[in-house]
Amino acid sequence: MSQWEKRVAVALILGLSIPALSTTSSVATIRLSQVSAVDALSSLPVKGRAAKTGFSRDQFGPAWSDVDRNGCDTRNDILKRDLVDLLFKERTDNCVVLTGTLIDKYSGEEIVFTRGVSSSMDVQIDHVVALSNAWVTGAYKLSDLQRKALANDPLNLFAVKGRLNSQKSDGDAATWLPPLKSFRCTYVAQQVAVKKKYKLWVTAPEKAAIAKILSGCPKQQLPTK
Repeated sequence: MSQWEKRVAVALILGLSIPALSTTSSVATIRLSQVSAVDALSSLPVKGRAAKTGFSRDQFGPAWSDVDRNGCDTRNDILKRDLVDLLFKERTDNCVVLTGTLIDKYSGEEIVFTRGVSSSMDVQIDHVVALSNAWVTGAYKLSDLQRKALANDPLNLFAVKGRLNSQKSDGDAATWLPPLKSFRCTYVAQQVAVKKKYKLWVTAPEKAAIAKILSGCPKQQLPTK
């Protein structure tokens, strides 16, 4: 990866302007503005789902890359961000999380995380906009670098209860919402923010579902980090 590509990857993760390669750079500037989720939703294109042809997890790069070059993979970065009472594996520079406690955003439950072959599945990292959903709403047109950034962007990631992540699968707001109703405004605003940042679209049922949630919290702002 060139130095410019590294700078692009970091800029995408942090929501900054893409550094110029030339006056005709093919990578579009992707940036979030601090606006209401309602206004941002209204700015998103509404289209039907594109074909899922060509989709695979590999289209979004290796799972849990160290995109920000901090020495830790993305999964452990999100565990460190979202869990408390952390214990790290020795000699990993506080990168590999062995144990911790999650207050699950989707259910409100307290979940003890223990790293292990099966126990790790109790806490999973959810793509707020599922990658297959992203693919059929425009990500198939993004560059490999942009898709890798989307898959590892903290804006699009929450550590959550594993069973709920599995239940959600690749659902959008029209087919799945967190059972904790008090978090739904934040959740759909997060989805809108991701779709706005990566220039994706929404389907008509998806937009209607998000609009219904936001009607109960019209001042909800888009997250920027």
